[in-house]
Amino acid sequence: MEIFLGIVVVVFVGLLLSAFRVLREYERGVVFMLGKYYSVKGPGLIIIIPIVQQMVRVDLRTIVLDIPTQDLITRDNVSVKVNAVLYFRVVDPKPAIINVQDYMEATGQLAQTTLRSVLGQHELDELLAERDKLNEDIQVILDRQTDQWGIKVANVEIKHVDIDESMVRAIAKQAEAERERRAKIIHAAGEQQAAEKLVEAAQLLSAQPEAMQLRYLQTLTEIAGEKSSTIVFPLPINLFTNLQRWVGDSSDS
Repeated sequence: MEIFLGIVVVVFVGLLLSAFRVLREYERGVVFMLGKYYSVKGPGLIIIIPIVQQMVRVDLRTIVLDIPTQDLITRDNVSVKVNAVLYFRVVDPKPAIINVQDYMEATGQLAQTTLRSVLGQHELDELLAERDKLNEDIQVILDRQTDQWGIKVANVEIKHVDIDESMVRAIAKQAEAERERRAKIIHAAGEQQAAEKLVEAAQLLSAQPEAMQLRYLQTLTEIAGEKSSTIVFPLPINLFTNLQRWVGDSSDS
């Protein structure tokens, strides 16, 4: 009889101690009574009625989830491998436990499918140059779909975009061709501007013959200053014209 009484006392003390739970500041407890949702408790010391009530702990801290490498084909038919990292947290413990069996696994799988779906709608150049916009698009879609699970997706970051070696060489050739194209355009624009300035200068000089003579003298001065045994003397064309006119006038007279 004393042994039975001792066992009863031990069981009673064990049940009494199991009724007290301590939840940290970042934890909440979803309590069920006889299988039905009862309430969300915590943080601090809470009391759970043994056998009648059960509690599921939920961590409210931000969770960092690594999205495995995904094989996808971009809109311009380029095969790439992309991986990312996902930041999310539980904001409502009740739907996180009741509406989905495993919110960690569900969020991870959803992130993988969303990553493939969103990035597959863009071209390779956009994947490489517009990561911020793509991160935002994926985050908005995930946040909207996980809202029914009581989960808030804070951020999505694409980490790596791996491309085949042949495609890397093709991109390098494309970049080189683009640089050459820009260089030719700049050179042509410079030639055009120089030609326009020469035309303007020629028009100004032709309007004033004296200015043309001064230009000739300036050219002679520059040539004489060089260390050269040969001097080229620029002879104005209108000199022959004036000479022919003078000879014609003399013969007529």
